[in-house]
Amino acid sequence: MSGDVPTREVARRVFASEFNDATHTFKESDDERAPVYALLPTGERANRVFLVGTLTETEDVGEDSEYWRGRIVDPTGTFYVYAGQYQPEAAGALRDAEPPAYVAVVGKPRTFETDDGGTNVSVRPESITAVDAATRDRWVVETARATVERVAAFGDDANEYARLAAERYGEETAVHRDAAVSALESLETTDELDTDVDAPEA
Repeated sequence: MSGDVPTREVARRVFASEFNDATHTFKESDDERAPVYALLPTGERANRVFLVGTLTETEDVGEDSEYWRGRIVDPTGTFYVYAGQYQPEAAGALRDAEPPAYVAVVGKPRTFETDDGGTNVSVRPESITAVDAATRDRWVVETARATVERVAAFGDDANEYARLAAERYGEETAVHRDAAVSALESLETTDELDTDVDAPEA
C-alpha cells in the first residue's frame, strides 16, 4: 500500500449514487506527490474511477478559458465531469459530443466544499470514449458485482478501508447493495438512451 509505487492506480467501478456519497478524501503519506484517494462508503479507496453512462448534457462553464462540464447518468444517479486546458483530450470529447450518447470515462475523484458546508463530488476525466449500449450494460453488470462484493467484505476485521468508511459514513451499506440490484433490474426495462426510466423496486 505504499504511496510511492510508480504504477497507475486501479480504476474502481462505482455507481453514481455511491460515488456522490464518497465525500471523504485522504492521502496515505505526507509526500506532496502522494495519490489522493476518495473513500467509498462500501469500504474501498479510489484514486481513479471507471464509469459508463449516458452523457445527457455538456456546457462550457469557463470564464477566461474553456472549462467543460458533462452530466452523465447511470441507473442510480448522476456523475458530473469537468475538463479544461489540463485535460485537452477529455475537454475536446465533451466539446464535440452530441448528447444523448453513451460514454465511458476514466478519471480521478475530486471534492469541492460548498458555501453551505456541504461537499460536492465530481470526476476529472483522463479519457472520455463513445461506447455502445452493450458496453454500458456490461459495465452495469460488472459494477453491480463489484459493489456487492465490497458490501460482502465490509464486515471483515482486516478491511481497513471498511473500518475507515464505518467511522466516516456509518455502517449502513444496504442502500448501496440495493442500488446495485435495482441497476441490474433496470437493464430489463431501459430503452436505448432512455434516461427517464425508473429502476424497478428491489
